[in-house]
Amino acid sequence: MDINSDDLKTFITVIDSGTLSAASVHLGQTTSGVSRALSRLEDKLATSLLTRTTRRMELTEEGTLFLEKARAILGAMEEAEETIRIRRQKPAGRLCVDAASPFMLHCVVPHVAEFRAMFPEIRLELSSNDQIADLIEHRTDIAIRIGALNDSTLHARALTASPLYVLASPAYLAAHGTPRTPEDLAQHTLLGFVQYELGNQWPLRNANGNSLTVTPSISASSGETLRQLALAGQGIVCLADFMTRTDIEAGRLVKLLADDYTGYRQQIHAVYYRNTQLAQRISCFLDFLQQKL
Repeated sequence: MDINSDDLKTFITVIDSGTLSAASVHLGQTTSGVSRALSRLEDKLATSLLTRTTRRMELTEEGTLFLEKARAILGAMEEAEETIRIRRQKPAGRLCVDAASPFMLHCVVPHVAEFRAMFPEIRLELSSNDQIADLIEHRTDIAIRIGALNDSTLHARALTASPLYVLASPAYLAAHGTPRTPEDLAQHTLLGFVQYELGNQWPLRNANGNSLTVTPSISASSGETLRQLALAGQGIVCLADFMTRTDIEAGRLVKLLADDYTGYRQQIHAVYYRNTQLAQRISCFLDFLQQKL
């Protein structure tokens, strides 16, 4: 059997057009040529797909089944061609990316030069707004969000998961001592978030479970501000690995209470509205960023 896409297209066009003569117009062929093509297809399948009279055509049972499969095959072929066509094009245009300032500074900014070298026609706009609620209102194409997602109207793509660590600087520990249990933290200066209660639930096993709710002595709205306070020896903090990894490796911050750590990892997602005109820019940026993470 040697059925090709032209056979499928002819058959579908005949059904959709309703008559051989109408199908011949769409296909740019003669009516007799379309009729012969349809007969050849039936010969290849060794079955009748249509019952034809001088007034109308009707699908046979086999024709109905074949039509469904033919549409699916042509649809898949068109989708494959479109995918390759898009990949051949160079992504271009404005792409606005929003992320919390720590993620922007530690995970996006260091890779902008490489991304621009790969996709010079994309005009990046970077913003930091933790409270963004409406992507369209804020002209944002991609918003990178840390923690649980609440808006089910958005499309989300998981980028990575980052551990949270309880940390302090060597200077702070030298001056105030090292806590040995989660309960000891009550005697220390704690650095935490304002207007973000989840940020003040530290992943430490204690008498009340696997999460310790702390009351900060110093609060800030930005994780980067808390990081700088911890580096300056102002207290103990709980922050994500993605923004403190180099500090830990360099010894500027020290992990605490490792025996009580639950191993919790904070999810990081990219959220966006599906838009076919933006799809290429969004996908190339997210593919690039996920590789870096």
